[in-house]
Amino acid sequence: MQWLELTIQTSSSGIDLVAERLTVLGYDSFIIDDQADFNDFLEHNKQYWDYVDEELSQRMQGISQIRLYLEDGPSAMEAVSELRSQMHLLHSQYPKADLGTLEISLANLQDEDWENNWKQYYQPLPIGEKLLVVPQWLTPDNPDGRLPVLLDPGMIFGTGAHASTQMCMIALEQAVHGGESVIDLGSGSGILSITALLLGASHATGVDIDPKAEDIARENASINGLGPDRFTAVTGDVIADQAMMDRLAGSYDLVLANIVADVIIPLSPLVPRFLKSDGLFICSGILEQRLEEVRSAIIEAGLKIVSVQMIEDWCQITACLAQGG
Repeated sequence: MQWLELTIQTSSSGIDLVAERLTVLGYDSFIIDDQADFNDFLEHNKQYWDYVDEELSQRMQGISQIRLYLEDGPSAMEAVSELRSQMHLLHSQYPKADLGTLEISLANLQDEDWENNWKQYYQPLPIGEKLLVVPQWLTPDNPDGRLPVLLDPGMIFGTGAHASTQMCMIALEQAVHGGESVIDLGSGSGILSITALLLGASHATGVDIDPKAEDIARENASINGLGPDRFTAVTGDVIADQAMMDRLAGSYDLVLANIVADVIIPLSPLVPRFLKSDGLFICSGILEQRLEEVRSAIIEAGLKIVSVQMIEDWCQITACLAQGG
């Protein structure tokens, strides 16, 4: 089946008027791309800035548009003609409003299996000396006998491809000897909790502020044969939610935080409440230019730096309680 992608060029201030007109015309499904909304998201989510995709930021520059899709054919061309008339009418009705050009461009698209097409980009990934991250839908050769970590990222969260995740997994290879209790703060897909359990940890608790992560992490644990007796997924923010902090605080052998510097820094003073006297804090997602800030926060929190790894521009820190030596 052929589809038409219609793109209406507008402005940030014109998006609401164009969207309202599309709704009146019976279009109940369309996509809004707007640099102002993108910038607003960044402003209100500064803790995630370290992960902003530079290429995405560049693509969003100056963008204010609405996209919708029509099945190609005579009726689609009639709809396009009507939309062009309506956009011209909008200009007439709101002569003082900044609506942008309201030009409509067309592109042909083939009908594809959009839900599954993205899977082709994920392939088995060897990490460290023991691990092999395997997309759940593949059965790869494994001649080296690596430990498979099965993962269905659900089109979001981590797959092990990022340097920060790989460094945490390598650190877990060295830290897990069997029977450890683990808490993973910012667990995403659950990859680090699952890795720790497959390496021999006894129980892991994954915490993430996004409720989607809880479901995905639980499903990924199940894919690896890990039930609720070994893995617990929780939605919440241990920094902002004191009740959750009190509920989860305890003696863990390993505290994991593969997040970003602006979360690890305020999290560091809380880490001693989670750690056993001989436990380890393994954190990552730290850009090299933020390393000293994070290192200082960790030391100020009463922890001692055990090691620092670097891959490309990313850093991973392993620390322990200072009195635990």
